[in-house]
Amino acid sequence: MQPQWGIINFSIAQLVSSIVYVTLYHGYFAHYILKNKKDDDFPLKSIRDMYPRIIPNKPFIDLHMASLTWSFFKQSFLKQILTEGEKYIMTFFDVLSFADQGIYDVINNLGSLAARFVFLPIEESSYLFFSQILTRGSPAHKQSQDSLRLCASVLSVLVKAVSLIGAIILVFGYSNAYLALHLYGGEILSTGSGPLLLRWYCLYVLVIAVNGTTEAFVFAAMSKEEVDKYNKKMLLFSGLFLFSSWLLTSLIGSVGFILANCLNMVARIIHSLYFISEYYHNTTYHPLYGVVPCLPVVFSLIVSLLVTSISEMLFCTSTSSILYKVIHIVVSGACLLFVLATTYFKEQRLVQIVKEQLFKHKTDKSR
Repeated sequence: MQPQWGIINFSIAQLVSSIVYVTLYHGYFAHYILKNKKDDDFPLKSIRDMYPRIIPNKPFIDLHMASLTWSFFKQSFLKQILTEGEKYIMTFFDVLSFADQGIYDVINNLGSLAARFVFLPIEESSYLFFSQILTRGSPAHKQSQDSLRLCASVLSVLVKAVSLIGAIILVFGYSNAYLALHLYGGEILSTGSGPLLLRWYCLYVLVIAVNGTTEAFVFAAMSKEEVDKYNKKMLLFSGLFLFSSWLLTSLIGSVGFILANCLNMVARIIHSLYFISEYYHNTTYHPLYGVVPCLPVVFSLIVSLLVTSISEMLFCTSTSSILYKVIHIVVSGACLLFVLATTYFKEQRLVQIVKEQLFKHKTDKSR
């Protein structure tokens, strides 16, 4: 391959992957429809139902669905700005050198692995669950009491779970950032601003974990009018994010992008918490109570942060031998076991729910 073909090859790969995804999805549904023609619960009765068509005695466009789709489109556009806004700042304002941009992209891709593989599935499953249990747009007093109770319980447990996972990533990511980058990319990444960026990104992971779960409930419960109002707020969030990205990056460098993202996510979390609080205001359920891990778990996290940070300073520097770095890994592993053991014995409700879900998953697979 010629080096100058790199972008073309990447574009071709993206196109091919999109075609493969579409083909696989259509093939799956076509097979499912042909195999389960008598399934009254499945909305698609023929392959033709997967494509647009004119339905007799019904309007060509469902205005309610079109309006809701337009609202979500505007929301997606604004979220794209919030998600990729730092790249636009880099491109148009030249706030970072190409070398710093490259390091930032590596850290961003490496740090987002937890979000993609751990928190994104939780967020998507949470939204699907809440949207199936709750009637969109209906206030709490018009919902089933069983649905309200179940959603409150699940939301509380999920927020605590993702907060705990995010806190563990923050604690052990902070003290192992240098080692992780050294193993991943050598001295090119571990001797520059890479470790500092990764440490701050671990904080960002914690913030997006909480935001994803709380917004999953909010988007499932919002009416079309509330979605439109939220889109206007997203426009404000976008403006604040772009401005803070430019300002903070001009002042403190590439760390400013991560801090701007954190500020944006904190603002969205505050909005989500306010919505949830108002939604359950006149009910007997309080899903936001007890979402913070208990004091023994918080104490174990603080102790682990102190111990692993000291261990990194003593045993994991650029001049440390392999033996010393192994000692640091052992210390970090022991602290992780300490945190997990404390969580197991002090967060019984959370552990019990995880056990039930794992047992249910194994039972379903055995069938």
